[in-house]
Amino acid sequence: MDWLSRLNQSVDYIEQNLAGEISFHEAARIACCSTYHYQRMFSYIAGVPLSEYIRRRRMTAAAFELQCSDIKVLDAALKYGYESPTSFTRAFQQVHGLPPSAAREQGVQLKAYPRMTFTISIKGDTEMNYKIITKEAFRIVGARVKLRFDVEQNFQQVPQFWGQCYQEGMVERIGALVNQPPFGVMGVSTCMDGEDYYYYYIAAPTDKEVPDGMYSYEVPAATWAVFDCTGPMPQSMQELQRRIVTEWLPSSGYDYAQAPDIEVYPEGDPSVPGYTTQVWMPVVKKDA
Repeated sequence: MDWLSRLNQSVDYIEQNLAGEISFHEAARIACCSTYHYQRMFSYIAGVPLSEYIRRRRMTAAAFELQCSDIKVLDAALKYGYESPTSFTRAFQQVHGLPPSAAREQGVQLKAYPRMTFTISIKGDTEMNYKIITKEAFRIVGARVKLRFDVEQNFQQVPQFWGQCYQEGMVERIGALVNQPPFGVMGVSTCMDGEDYYYYYIAAPTDKEVPDGMYSYEVPAATWAVFDCTGPMPQSMQELQRRIVTEWLPSSGYDYAQAPDIEVYPEGDPSVPGYTTQVWMPVVKKDA
């Protein structure tokens, strides 16, 4: 499981830089994937967002240092990446339940979050229906929202964006544009637009003209692992994506490819238990 080894190497990088600057892009480079895919894999496997893991580890290290040295709170704040004592105190209290100034008191109870090491236990108790397809580049047209590389925040923003587009009738207008496969309204995470952001599209595969207020994007040619997903959205989608990363990917012979993540939504009510959609995960065969 080379990708698992690379993921652990990225954690080594994080640990070496707790008292310094930690770049999500550098951690992703070490793991050999995009920043977007790295954060998703980390969150699904670890059960905690990358930003939260870093915060907990920094506050663990800060608590040890406050107890075992005469470092000032201001100096500890700067050392562990906080621009002001106020923001450092807020983060410290969220983790430990008390301010950093109280960490030196005898008998005070603090929390320690150990360094994480990734291993995978594949259950295999529930089937996953999938197929591998190779598809040429194709064009999509629709609405988009600009997102930062914060998986936890995006889990909230993307459903809100869908809700807004439904209320405004945008999803219906996008659905009317669909005239090419895969036939359905798509959710597309472009993943690689910039250093600090990417776009999420609700869009149609189409060759029609771009209506006012909409945008076009060319999905690059790629190989995809296509999974069936049945259940109400977005919970069933998020659970399937977690299982793909933690159960399917480790033993599949594939790695994440540098291409967008895609969801395909056919007509129907996405809130009912029997609703079925698809997850398209970009993949590349591992080197022999």
